[in-house]
Amino acid sequence: MAQCDYLCVVASYDYLKHDTASLRQALRQAARKCRTLVGLDSGPWLMASAGLLDGKRATVHWEMLDLFSERFLTTDATRQRVVYDGNRVTCAGAMAAFDLTRQMIQSHLGNAIALDVDAMLMHDEGLGMKDARRPNSGHNPVQRAIAEMHKNIERPLPLSDIAQLAACPLKTLSRRFQASLGTSPGQVYRHIRLSEARQLIESTSLSISEIALRCGYESPAALSRAFRLRFGVAPTALGLPQGAPR
Repeated sequence: MAQCDYLCVVASYDYLKHDTASLRQALRQAARKCRTLVGLDSGPWLMASAGLLDGKRATVHWEMLDLFSERFLTTDATRQRVVYDGNRVTCAGAMAAFDLTRQMIQSHLGNAIALDVDAMLMHDEGLGMKDARRPNSGHNPVQRAIAEMHKNIERPLPLSDIAQLAACPLKTLSRRFQASLGTSPGQVYRHIRLSEARQLIESTSLSISEIALRCGYESPAALSRAFRLRFGVAPTALGLPQGAPR
C-alpha cells in the first residue's frame, strides 16, 4: 500500500470473524504508511487487537464498549462519539462517523465549505457541534441564525433582525459565531448568499441579473464584485453548457 493521509478501518457486524492474525499483521503494516488511522463503528476493535490503540484513549460502538474495555486493558475506553488521540481517531457509530467526516472537512477545507456541506445535506446540527450534542441543542442561536439566513436570501435581513429572530443579542451572537465558526455573522450570511448564487449559475439558465436579485444583490455588478472576491472568478466564467442562454 502507498502512503496515505487517512486509513479508515471498518468491520461492521462480523468484526470477530475478521479478527485474525493475518489481518492484525496487515493493519500494523498499513498503519506505518498512513498519517492518521481512523476506526469507525466496530473498527476500533480490530485496531486494538492489532496493538494499534495501546496507551491510547479510544471509543467503539457503544453496544460493545464494555466488552471492549474488558478485553483491551491497555486502551483507555471512553463513552464518547469521537475520540482523538495523536494520530489515532475512533468513533462510535454511523452518525458519529458523519460528525467526524464533517469535522475533517472543516479542518482541511475551512468553515465555508463545511457550511456548504451542511446546506447540501440539510444538516443544521453540524454548526457548533458541541452545542448540538447538548439536551437544549434546539436553542442554539448560531443554528437558528443560520436557518434564518437561509430563509432570507432574496431579501437579506439586517443582522439585528437575524439576532432578534435567533433570540440572542447581536453582540452575543457575534461572539458565538466567532467561537463556533471562527467568523462573523455577516461573513456567514454573505457566504450563504454567494453559494446560492453559484448554485444557480451552475445549474440553471437564469440571467446574472435574475440571479443577483434572487440572492439579494442590487445589481449584476454588485454580485460580480462579491462573487469574484469569494471565488476568484467572474460569475460568467462558470456554469451552463455551451449554447445555453444567459
